[in-house]
Amino acid sequence: MPTFLNVRGRFSRLAILSLIVLSSIPLPAVAAEQGTVARGDFIRNAIKVLDIPVEQDSSAPTERVPAALVPYIATAHKRGALKIFGTAIDHAKAITRGEAMVVLMKLQNLRPGKMTKTFTDAPKGSDLASALQVAIDNQWMRPQRPRLFGVNKALTTREMTLLMKRLKRKVPARTTSEEEGQTPIIRVQFRPIDVALPKDEILEAIWRLLNDEYLYKDKINGEEAAYKAAEGLVQSLGDPYTVFFRPAKNKNFQNQIQGEVTGIGAQVEQKNGVLVIVAPLKDSPAERAGLLAGDEILESDGVSLAGLSFQDAVDKVRGPKGSSVKLKIRRAGSELEVTVVRDTVKVPEIDISFQGAVAVVKLHQFGQITDRDLRTFMLEVQKQNPSGIVLDLRNNPGGLLHAATIVLSNFLSEGTVVATINSSTENKIEVTADPPTVNVNVPMVVLVNKGSASASEIVAGALQDHKRARIVGETTFGKGTVQQVLQFNDGSSLKMTVAEWHTPLERKIDGVGIEPDIKVEGSQGDRDEQMLRALELLR
Repeated sequence: MPTFLNVRGRFSRLAILSLIVLSSIPLPAVAAEQGTVARGDFIRNAIKVLDIPVEQDSSAPTERVPAALVPYIATAHKRGALKIFGTAIDHAKAITRGEAMVVLMKLQNLRPGKMTKTFTDAPKGSDLASALQVAIDNQWMRPQRPRLFGVNKALTTREMTLLMKRLKRKVPARTTSEEEGQTPIIRVQFRPIDVALPKDEILEAIWRLLNDEYLYKDKINGEEAAYKAAEGLVQSLGDPYTVFFRPAKNKNFQNQIQGEVTGIGAQVEQKNGVLVIVAPLKDSPAERAGLLAGDEILESDGVSLAGLSFQDAVDKVRGPKGSSVKLKIRRAGSELEVTVVRDTVKVPEIDISFQGAVAVVKLHQFGQITDRDLRTFMLEVQKQNPSGIVLDLRNNPGGLLHAATIVLSNFLSEGTVVATINSSTENKIEVTADPPTVNVNVPMVVLVNKGSASASEIVAGALQDHKRARIVGETTFGKGTVQQVLQFNDGSSLKMTVAEWHTPLERKIDGVGIEPDIKVEGSQGDRDEQMLRALELLR
């Protein structure tokens, strides 16, 4: 980190010139590693990473210490971690490698099990010698030479970054409860990987400058800054399916998965920067207003959605129950305005009816209800000895991958391949884990259209590859990526693209879709041509 950052309370001419130089002249890659770390900053970072409760200590040497550092200095003092510095903390002075090891040992109240290492720059029997042994035992830091640790050398920002990441590894990263349909939860806020945050020295420099020198300090909001940084980091990927949700937005997202949303009641995706309706929900405000799958939403209440991230565009369309929103829609090259009155919408998942002896199973999305209840419903269907089954996935935007596997388990033998899931680290084969509920001799037709996406395409593609059903309708949406939702302990979450799936015969779906065996255009008026063709094939 640039040395001028250690100048506190004023800027010298040299400091200002340093700022100009840093912004105009590219520095060698090694320059960032030569920056040093202040004692106060090291103590604060260590306490945060180790998740140590911050305490107050009136006897702590906090005179001339910035208010933001006082609680951390007091906590370190109470744990005896400041003794290594002598009579004055001198918070802005660079911390040495040896001092850093002692601070970490004291903060955690650790002692070495057995002294196996000795270093010429650490007196035997001292706290420093004990701290170096603890550091070696816990793989915090490597000595510079076999018998020389380098205790008097200033700790660099690069060394601190790696050290903090090694400390984070000691905390369990996540727990999951897939059986209960819960979202995976990150218990700590850091991933245990040896990849430094891009431009972390610059970000730290900016944050310190704002806290030390910015005129309007009352406008500094740490939580808002952190969320903005997280949103910007994710948005830089340009992936509409990878989204950081603040706590309130995350709650709305979780409600949707559980079957309830507030808004216009339409499933949407972003294609080429345009918000596209994948499917209006049944009996939703969107459906009542005449919105259709494939409609492009250009404006919301006169505000253009162009250039907005997926989540920001969605937020412009959503709103409280009872409010109205005027949408500019592009449909088949023409533009029109549609006013929709928002409402709380229960997302239906399963509708089962009979057309004579043919069972019609309509799935609206692949959520927790489908995951939990469909097999029970299909057992009841089989008891009625259907002559055929129509699985209607039209305008089904997808949902949970596991729910798709559950759907397929009703119609395919146990252990049948559902899809191949290809991630950056491994290729996984997804298979059914339960015996079929429906007799394998019962013929099937699957209905799809351009509003059938994601999990719907997994199901249609697998049934087509295994020749278990004929696919009727239109080419599907073409979303073949898998997202994982990781929930942080402050209520925020990250929905992140982690893999791409292919059909059992390794057909790529993302950007391509599922081609039906029998192409039938969508309904004209009140006549459902696709359904009529499906029933004709089964009778």
